[in-house]
Amino acid sequence: MTTTTLAVLVPLLPFLGAAAGLLLGRTAPGFVRPLAVLPTLTAFALAVLVAVRQGGDKPVDAATQLTPTGSVPIDLALHIDGFAALAAVLVGLVATCVQIYSTGYLRDDPRYPSYAALVSLFTSAMLLVVYSGDLMVLLVGWEIMGICSYFLVGHYWETSEARAASLKAFLVTKLGDVPFLIGLFALATDAGSFRITRILATVADGGLDHPTLVALLLLAGVAGKSAQFPLHTWLPDAMAGPTPVSALIHAATMVAAGVYFVARLLPVFAASSAALVVLAVMAALTMAGSGLAALAQDDIKRVLAYSTIGQLGYMTGALAVGDRGAAVFHLLSHGAFKALLFLAAGVIIHASGTNSLAAMSRMSHLRARVPDAFWTMTVALLALAAIPPFSGFFSKESVLGAAEHAATGHTLTGPVEHVPAAAGWTVLVAGVLTALLTAAYAARLWLLAFRGQGTEAPDHGRQPLTMTVVLWVLAVPSLALGGLAYGRLPDWFDGDDLAPTLTTSVLGTGAALIGALVTYAAWRYTTAVAHPPLGAVAAHPDADAATVEAEAIASHTPAYGDVASAPDPADPGRLLLGPLHRHAAAGFHLDAVYSVLFVRPVRAGASLVRFLDREVVDTYVSGAGALPRLLGAAVRKAQTGNVQTYVSALLAGTVVLVVAALVVATGA
Repeated sequence: MTTTTLAVLVPLLPFLGAAAGLLLGRTAPGFVRPLAVLPTLTAFALAVLVAVRQGGDKPVDAATQLTPTGSVPIDLALHIDGFAALAAVLVGLVATCVQIYSTGYLRDDPRYPSYAALVSLFTSAMLLVVYSGDLMVLLVGWEIMGICSYFLVGHYWETSEARAASLKAFLVTKLGDVPFLIGLFALATDAGSFRITRILATVADGGLDHPTLVALLLLAGVAGKSAQFPLHTWLPDAMAGPTPVSALIHAATMVAAGVYFVARLLPVFAASSAALVVLAVMAALTMAGSGLAALAQDDIKRVLAYSTIGQLGYMTGALAVGDRGAAVFHLLSHGAFKALLFLAAGVIIHASGTNSLAAMSRMSHLRARVPDAFWTMTVALLALAAIPPFSGFFSKESVLGAAEHAATGHTLTGPVEHVPAAAGWTVLVAGVLTALLTAAYAARLWLLAFRGQGTEAPDHGRQPLTMTVVLWVLAVPSLALGGLAYGRLPDWFDGDDLAPTLTTSVLGTGAALIGALVTYAAWRYTTAVAHPPLGAVAAHPDADAATVEAEAIASHTPAYGDVASAPDPADPGRLLLGPLHRHAAAGFHLDAVYSVLFVRPVRAGASLVRFLDREVVDTYVSGAGALPRLLGAAVRKAQTGNVQTYVSALLAGTVVLVVAALVVATGA
């Protein structure tokens, strides 16, 4: 098979698996699990083969016209460069692990067939985005991911939290997609094509008429899809979905799409220095704000959600300083250890048995009870905190190194020739600060989850083998990917050096160690003076992991928004953040700000429109119909059916006409 044929099969196989799963889910339930796992696994193997054949060399391009449009053609095109080849491998790996893990995690869920089919469709859509060489085809995958996230986040639709979270995720991302679509049309109009290769050639020739406007319109969609400030608020609430879905969204699909899109079209954004500065500021606010918010969360999944937002901020920061190699490098390493973190959190949710959905303040003695989750999550948290030699250290240092180069005026060998120094300094300072915060909340999560003093829940026994094996599979790239790959990856990207630099390594690692040590000291102090925590309500010992999670969401606990309830006196985050803790726990009240600025005015406008429609428009319509109704009633009364009455009226009318005629004749 040619490389092009293999690449076509990569997104096609999960799509066919999704279609077959939906058709056979009820009639042949025994085929559901094979149809969920095997197509995705095969797509992953083919993606690896495509990457091996592409080898970081010249991009593989193929296209056929999808439909004649008259002016700007739409092509069914492939454009597979080093970025696309490696990103597809990541998507295939994480999706396969999620599908295998889900066979055990949701083994008793009656809606598993539709869940598995949607996960496969989600995977297919992301692979379409990765391999597509035409922006209109890319947009198809982009929007399919949006609708899949709506259904998967709302999987537990019986609960109000899941319904609200799915609707919020859909609406917030659509809010960004509207200007994104306008930006795509503007970009294609300037280039005369939706083909990525022709657009990049137009940019290289200086053919964009309004580069700043186009870049900012596209950034709105990227901010929504990749949960960047100010459109990031949907992602923490999306934790109401099943934990494997969170792993898929945070590690390989949906949020990764925005970063990948900017990396693919970075010359478009680099054509405007103002757009790069805006991207840098957006990344800096996202990194710092999410780090503070993560340090204040009690639910383990919300900590990881804010962590994802911050790590995506690192990626967009690398793009703001013109180094897409560093951005995609961190995208790859982050995908491995973040998928591991969420899947390990799923094991903890079951083992903790709390009815507050993995509230860390109520966990106790989990290290001995879930050794697989303990060791693999420890590896993932060390990678997240960028402690050498774990993968996160190398990828995060490549971002900080790129920011340092931009701040000091170094030129890159990639497509971006000049980056404003302000963008470099903004990303560098925010990146070092976020390194401290990341290590702090990672250490806090580890201490509270595995050395917490909460009430011990009943032992639910060992997890299914499909869940624990996946954890160890993902632990390998979390530990070794960075050290093995950073020396070879430049050949797959733009040739920029991704090796850690001395200055940023000292700054980043030093900040991480300070954050971890200060958090440990705060934890020791708060533990020593705290009162014993309240006992948690245990879940039924025979419940499976998905049932425990669904019941936890339905219990209306502090895990999803009630940040002021059930404070934990042994939480080091409260001591470290002080009076800022309450605001950070509420996401700095950004949802409340949106409610005041947008939700309330829209509701008030809707109420006004409803009043005008009912009281004004309906009144005029009713009045317009009243006169004919009265005339009709008068005419109806005249129709008596009495012939004598009709003859009398006829004679009277005749007399009146004769008299009138005589009067007229006399007057004449």
